[in-house]
Amino acid sequence: MDSEAAIKGLSALAHDARLSLFRLLVKTGPEGLAAGAIARTLGIAANTLSAQLLVLANAGLIRARREGRSIIYAADFESMGALLLFLTEDCCGGRSEICAPLASIAQNCCP
Repeated sequence: MDSEAAIKGLSALAHDARLSLFRLLVKTGPEGLAAGAIARTLGIAANTLSAQLLVLANAGLIRARREGRSIIYAADFESMGALLLFLTEDCCGGRSEICAPLASIAQNCCP
């Protein structure tokens, strides 16, 4: 991941509603959630949710797929892992053992 992609991802997460939305999708896992279920769970109006989903999708942090009449949104775990690795790749002046537990979690949490 390059700096521009990392900044785009971090910027997308730097908003309370988008961060809550992303965390919900991470908790849900690769099966994802329909937009209506997301709106009900987070108490977000449909038009606001649509805008938040667009920002996260443009940053590459979530993906959408159609299932019948529903659009299902899910976290992009590969992109999330790349962002976490970008943030820790130069950890502590080359002393990677300090960030090793975080890197291990990032590699093992993503389906």
